[in-house]
Amino acid sequence: MYPPVSPIIFELGPFALRWYGLLMLVAILSAATVASRYVARQGEDPDNLWDMLFWILIPGFVGARLYYVFIQSPRGPEGLGYYLANPGKILQIWGGGIHIFGGFIFGAIALFLFSRIRQLNPLPYLDGIALGLPLAQAIGRWGNFINQELYGPPTTLPWGLRIDAQHRIPPYNNLAQYPDSTRFHPLFLYESVWNLIGFALLLWIARRFEKQLKPGDLALAYLIWYPLGRFFLEFLRTDSWFFPGTPFNVVHILSVAAMAVAGWVLYTRHRQPALRGG
Repeated sequence: MYPPVSPIIFELGPFALRWYGLLMLVAILSAATVASRYVARQGEDPDNLWDMLFWILIPGFVGARLYYVFIQSPRGPEGLGYYLANPGKILQIWGGGIHIFGGFIFGAIALFLFSRIRQLNPLPYLDGIALGLPLAQAIGRWGNFINQELYGPPTTLPWGLRIDAQHRIPPYNNLAQYPDSTRFHPLFLYESVWNLIGFALLLWIARRFEKQLKPGDLALAYLIWYPLGRFFLEFLRTDSWFFPGTPFNVVHILSVAAMAVAGWVLYTRHRQPALRGG
């Protein structure tokens, strides 16, 4: 498996249109369309969602980038040290390197602030975004494929990913030990498939249990499904900082916390009250 195209679609002077940016745009518009249709089914004005999109995206991308730089990236001159030495690179999102957890945290804060200003119930909109988000993630991950990033350790599986030497991180950039023929786990593909399944599952839940769902339930379901897959994929990450002497990183902790809290809240919201004897 190897990217069939250059990361840059075309260049015009200092301007360059990249596949990564184009796929991100397609992902955002696809998710927003799904979300707007969902909120309309809930009796909300879909125009509110399109209005809040701008206010969510900017802090969402900033949060996603800051999380990647300061928490996700490996320690040392190839990771965090590089960004600290070149602070102008920290917010260069178009080069790749964002993390959904940071985006979700900053974006959720922005959504609640926007809803408070507009005097809206934020939960139906949060559900709509949670429904469209895995579709956006599934599409956006193919930008990682074209950029030759988000890969795991070497593998002999037939769907192994070829990574050029200039896109490899240590120790995999040592061609004497890992020649050009080395193939790597395509983590972008694993996560893209997981997100597509998650989108189909959430869409089915939204339709099948529409009358039983409470506002916020789809967002809680997303916070169970996505972290579940991410927890296991993190063991294959090659570009993360892990706690010394362990196979675990910050994402493992956040994933377990998100699943536990979301599962508990979902359970308590739908728990049947105990029958009292008379």
